[in-house]
Amino acid sequence: MKLKPSLELYRSLFLPRAVEERMLIALRQGRISKWFSSYGQEAVSVGTTLAMHEDEWICTMHRNLGVFTARNLPLVKLFAQFQGRASGYTKGRDRSFHFGTREHRIFGMISHLGAQLGVADGLALARSIRGEGKCVLVFTGDGGASEGDFHEALNVAAVWKLPVLIVVENNQWGLSTPSREQFVFDSFAVKGPAYGMESHTIDGNDLDLVLKTSRELTQSIRENPRPILLECMTFRVRGHEEASGTKYYPEGMIESWQSKDPILRYRSSIIKAAVASEKEVKALEEELAAHVLESLNLALEEPKPHYSEQAELADVYAPIASEPSHEVAPESTRRLRLIDAINEGLGQALERHDNLVFMGQDIAEYGGVFKATDGLLERFGSARIRNTPLCESAIVGAGVGLAVEGFKSMVEMQFSDFVTEAMTQICNQAAKLHYRWGQSVDMVIRMPTGAGMAAGPFHSQSTEAWFARVPGLKVVYPSTPSQAKGLLLRAFEDPNPVLFFEHKNLYRSFEEEVPEEYYTLPLDRAVLVKPGEDLTVIAYGSAIHWVQDWMRTNPSTLIELIDLVSLRPVDWNTLENSVRKTNRCLVVQEDTFLGSIGSSIASEIQQRCFAVLDAPVSVLSSSDTPIPFAAELERGFLPQERLDSAIKSILNY
Repeated sequence: MKLKPSLELYRSLFLPRAVEERMLIALRQGRISKWFSSYGQEAVSVGTTLAMHEDEWICTMHRNLGVFTARNLPLVKLFAQFQGRASGYTKGRDRSFHFGTREHRIFGMISHLGAQLGVADGLALARSIRGEGKCVLVFTGDGGASEGDFHEALNVAAVWKLPVLIVVENNQWGLSTPSREQFVFDSFAVKGPAYGMESHTIDGNDLDLVLKTSRELTQSIRENPRPILLECMTFRVRGHEEASGTKYYPEGMIESWQSKDPILRYRSSIIKAAVASEKEVKALEEELAAHVLESLNLALEEPKPHYSEQAELADVYAPIASEPSHEVAPESTRRLRLIDAINEGLGQALERHDNLVFMGQDIAEYGGVFKATDGLLERFGSARIRNTPLCESAIVGAGVGLAVEGFKSMVEMQFSDFVTEAMTQICNQAAKLHYRWGQSVDMVIRMPTGAGMAAGPFHSQSTEAWFARVPGLKVVYPSTPSQAKGLLLRAFEDPNPVLFFEHKNLYRSFEEEVPEEYYTLPLDRAVLVKPGEDLTVIAYGSAIHWVQDWMRTNPSTLIELIDLVSLRPVDWNTLENSVRKTNRCLVVQEDTFLGSIGSSIASEIQQRCFAVLDAPVSVLSSSDTPIPFAAELERGFLPQERLDSAIKSILNY
């Protein structure tokens, strides 16, 4: 039976409260383990969600249960998610509201609160590039708005005029920290003009006002794309999560806000206005409460997940939809430097993938600090070759959002050292998304890296090991121009996040023949550079060239040189087969030792090949200090001058 409009709206408002009441009972009964409450904040989630079109994305936080219910997610599946059941949205791999669903256009939160804002920028950028006249809604809290992601994302949204409604749920507290200890202004509305954007503050417990304001603002955004900041004043009646309690609240505070409860206010208003009777309202509440209880009981009967290593590993990476065009026989070659091969590969990728967007500092007119993107703006336009503000986290987050909306994205770090600013987006957002709720992240992050240019401790680090240990990322490191082009083109075909390391000192130091045509190389293979019998040397990046230089001056020693190329996943078969042939192994790297790629490779090879080894597996690394600036100190730091003694030590063992 179709409800009256007022009752239909009350149904949307009351349903999350009915879920709340049932979950609190279940928590006391020990039937559930944890709960993050939105009690008293329902009007914000429900009102803003109802103002959105069904095909418009919403990026949620802890207290946005009303988004999920207003978007009509099946309650049984929602409860299964809350309880870590196999039938939940994350198959038991994540809890509570840490999930998303493409079907309902909800991008769920991660615990690093501000990370949602950058993703919202990317989702909005996708709609903007297509000219679709759509809006994106993203929530943050008064506590989360203290994070740097808030500043970065608002700045990017303003600079790019992105169609996003940024809702700050000002509930007065960040866990136990009151607003007066979080910021020194009275209203988040003052933030908007500072970024050049419109801002509003409203009573977030007034459903009619929230819905009316949200409808006006979202429609305005669709017609005139730009970001708008909306602060909704509300209160978190329950604790941050139930276990934390509310003892830190001043006496009487909860009671003062309970009089402004959005459920009671709207219920009273529709009965007082005679648009619904007490009997009708009560019947609706009882119906919803019964539906919630039935759904919870069904969810609690759902099977718990069963651990299968094969199944778990299968979901870490998104499957590749089409067969890659590996190792196409070249028809013509030219001698190119590594930087030229990368530039050519970038151009051919843009030609092949019309949904590919490049982002990075100074990559447009300037062509990037190393000129890798030189000339691409003129060929492909500013919508696809985008200069960015200096905010790595928001831009990588935008890359994630673009990927979710069906684009391919490339982010250039000026130097790989600067990637620390985006670690959350890379390691906690992009890397885990497919494993958590099946969403691929089709993104390449290019990382100029390495020493040899006397650039010091903030521009010359080897950062690859930071990422090679993170499941869900792919990490490749070419050592030659032809490798760089083929691997780069393959990276753009792969639907997973790929970190693509480019050694700065190799950009212009030598040339080789590079196929002119489009071709790709596999991202998961090591390369046998030269066969040998005496010793296996495993290296990558600049270290490959150090070893080749040594081999040219020591031709009587038959080294089998393996270029690792793929740092994640590692081609263990190629490495193991080589060591079983030579019975000796040296790993050479530019990085320092502890926690490095080389130390991991050596440990695994030692275990796999122990019975056939004639000497311990050794690792030659840089000194255990930050990389110094002066050229003389840098030479001493690097292991190149110790290569001869390391090789002879293993051969003479």
